[in-house]
Amino acid sequence: MDFEKRLERAIQRGERTKDATGREQDARRLSEEEFRNLHSSLRIEISEHVEECLRKLADHFPGFRFETVVGSAGWGAKLSRDDVDFTSGQSRSLYSRLELLVSPLGEARIAEVVVKGTIRNKEVFDRAHYQRLEEADVDSFREMVDLWVLEYAEKYAADE
Repeated sequence: MDFEKRLERAIQRGERTKDATGREQDARRLSEEEFRNLHSSLRIEISEHVEECLRKLADHFPGFRFETVVGSAGWGAKLSRDDVDFTSGQSRSLYSRLELLVSPLGEARIAEVVVKGTIRNKEVFDRAHYQRLEEADVDSFREMVDLWVLEYAEKYAADE
């Protein structure tokens, strides 16, 4: 067999391999509906954990108002509290808040939890934790939520 025929056969084998690899990748990709279902189940589990943690935190610091958050920004919960400081003969309003939300499904196909924390008018953190939906691990999100709530509780108690 001459070189030209061997070259053509090598090219054909390469094209068949490329087609087979493409079909495998297509089969592995999640459909749009599967992405929505996966995100929805993660969102429910994580947002329920967020609500549970923030309710417990509010129990330890009377005066915080608990709110469930459901909207275009995401799903989760927030705590907020207004205090007044009368030092120096003047009254000053002090605002504290902790908000944890599961972001809506976007084009990036990720599960994301964002947190914003303010203590007495000072932002103490603004963070996000995310994972690709296909690889998302609910336990790691729960651990991150726990860590953030514990960190906020420690900082709030230190500033009280």
